Amino acid sequence: MAQKIIIDTDPGQDDAVAILLALASPELEVLGIVAVAGNVPLALTEVNARKIVELAGRADVPVFAGCDRPLARALVTAEHVHGKTGLDGIELPAPRLPLQARHGVDFIVETLRREAPGTVTLVPIGPLTNIAEAFRRAPDIITRVERIVLMGGAYFEVGNITPAAEFNIFVDPEAASEVFASGVPLVVMPLDVTHKALTDRDWIEAMRALPGRSGPAVAGWTDFFERFDTAKYGSLGAPLHDPCTIAWLLEPGLFQGREINVEIETKGRWTTGMTVADWWRVSGRAPNALFLKDVDRDGLFDLIRDRIARLP
Repeated sequence: MAQKIIIDTDPGQDDAVAILLALASPELEVLGIVAVAGNVPLALTEVNARKIVELAGRADVPVFAGCDRPLARALVTAEHVHGKTGLDGIELPAPRLPLQARHGVDFIVETLRREAPGTVTLVPIGPLTNIAEAFRRAPDIITRVERIVLMGGAYFEVGNITPAAEFNIFVDPEAASEVFASGVPLVVMPLDVTHKALTDRDWIEAMRALPGRSGPAVAGWTDFFERFDTAKYGSLGAPLHDPCTIAWLLEPGLFQGREINVEIETKGRWTTGMTVADWWRVSGRAPNALFLKDVDRDGLFDLIRDRIARLP
């Protein structure tokens, strides 16, 4: 049976690739996609999510709008990376797929109450605001979640929005702190993994050569956002952060890490949003996350290419 997932997202070019990978994979049943404010404001992320679903030819997948701001802070966005729309790099038509009327947090709560306990995985690839808000509104759903597979945090690679913090965690550290303390099994894709998942020109051109719309769209998005990462890090390509979550669900053997304790800094003068990852297990605190560190880069990119080749 296909694994049931809910994708929580702030698209974002790499979010878009993650969504396409999920929608192209029959092992996964995407119950819905919930937008959150993050890379760009909610008014753009929900539109972007609908555009991506239509691009994949999957109008059967509902899209919901969730929270438009963090739990306790002003919204920080990343147009400097993703462009003013969040999906700069190609032009997609305005979506015809309607936005669902229900609030995205209500959808998460209702879905987890409806489905059998332990059968739904949450895949947040943006700030964790919607997940934390759902847990606040309905604590009974926490034990019903199979696991959370998220993109966020850093340890060896330190921060990408501040010296200490990765963007998704920094935007809403209070939400992240609540999710990491929830007791739900966590699988964490930090920058330590995703900075090893670098595109290269051969792969981008192979995506551009795929038939249909989706492969060339991925190439166009990558052309746009790799300019930022190559300038910032001096790397030859751009990291595909968010697709690592979906790839782990499909082929966990591509990744290596360890079970450790991770706490979220919410009050640090210089370190707010830091994932305090006890990699060396010196704190004595019980592990609460599978924190991944390494990836088979070639296997990952082969998987993404082969699956997206199946889309229109």
